[in-house]
Amino acid sequence: MQTRKTSQLIEFKGTTLAVVVVTLRSLVVEDVAVAARDLFGDDPFFDGDPALLELSALVDQTPADWPALAQTLRSHGLNLIGVCGGSEALRASAAASALPTYATSARAARAPAAADEAEACAAASATSPAATPAQAAPTTSEAATLEAPEASATAPAAAKPPLSPLPTLFVDRPLRSGQQVYARASNLVVLGAVNAGAEVIADGSIHIYAPLRGRALAGAAGDNGARILCTRFDAELVSIAGLYRTFDGGVPTELAGHAVQVRLAGGSGDAAGKLLVEPMKTD
Repeated sequence: MQTRKTSQLIEFKGTTLAVVVVTLRSLVVEDVAVAARDLFGDDPFFDGDPALLELSALVDQTPADWPALAQTLRSHGLNLIGVCGGSEALRASAAASALPTYATSARAARAPAAADEAEACAAASATSPAATPAQAAPTTSEAATLEAPEASATAPAAAKPPLSPLPTLFVDRPLRSGQQVYARASNLVVLGAVNAGAEVIADGSIHIYAPLRGRALAGAAGDNGARILCTRFDAELVSIAGLYRTFDGGVPTELAGHAVQVRLAGGSGDAAGKLLVEPMKTD
């Protein structure tokens, strides 16, 4: 008797989901809408990316209008999939609106000491099943904040175990529009141009020995001491540890085409520091 082989109806495959973690200090829809508009403008900034709300930095416990918050994010190209952190009451109200809670994971412990709970939450969300990885490297968890979260308390330096130096991922080709590279738990060195529409992300620092015309996000796991350094700056967006600066109106004359470094004022000791984009001294 001939047996007929049938395909399995359900298959499970591990992968990594690109999630935008949005840290909120307020759940007042009007305030969030204004902050998002200031960051991203009026047009959709993202391309339907899933978004996770990080609630541990809230300064008040205003009852949330989850559908309205979801619509505000949707207007900027983000699809709200759940929440992380915050009070039990907030998480319960989110669950009543079909928004699950994502727990933290140990991944943030592998980040430098300045990582806080918001970035640990982003790491947990990255374990959810999702679409295929990006062409150039594993897909990333992308951190976006409407306001930088406050630093969590840390133990004295003497009590911390020594940190192992991060490895380095090298990319020796140009990146085209739509391509993305994520150096997970690594620094990133790019030897070709990062063209407009391309994106490079690293948990550590990013070095680009070529033009940067796309987006660069360093310290993605919360390292406030990470930096972005490039030899020719014409970026669309730069970010350190979730704090963003966009250049929709063009790069300022004093930066355009020059060697530039991007860092947080105060480095790893200033978790909510100002994002500095400044020419590098080459003399």
